[in-house]
Amino acid sequence: MAKKSIIARQKKRERLVAKFAEKRAQLKAEGNWDELDKLPKNSSKVRLHNRCQLTGRPKGYMRNFGICRVTFRELALQGKIPGIRKASW
Repeated sequence: MAKKSIIARQKKRERLVAKFAEKRAQLKAEGNWDELDKLPKNSSKVRLHNRCQLTGRPKGYMRNFGICRVTFRELALQGKIPGIRKASW
């Protein structure tokens, strides 16, 4: 489980990205780089990092499910992910 402060920081970044997305796109289209520099750094989409929705783990993230590999395996073995079961051949 990631620290609560790290998860909170990520959520704050997500809110800032959503808030300034339209303004950022407009300034980029105009080529107004000075005004773009004045926006908060955390409002840039590049600063976001994929994290597990349940644990906040930053590594081993699976995009299709939105969770990390460890959580994925636990849920899959419990049968809580529809259509997923352990392979055996």
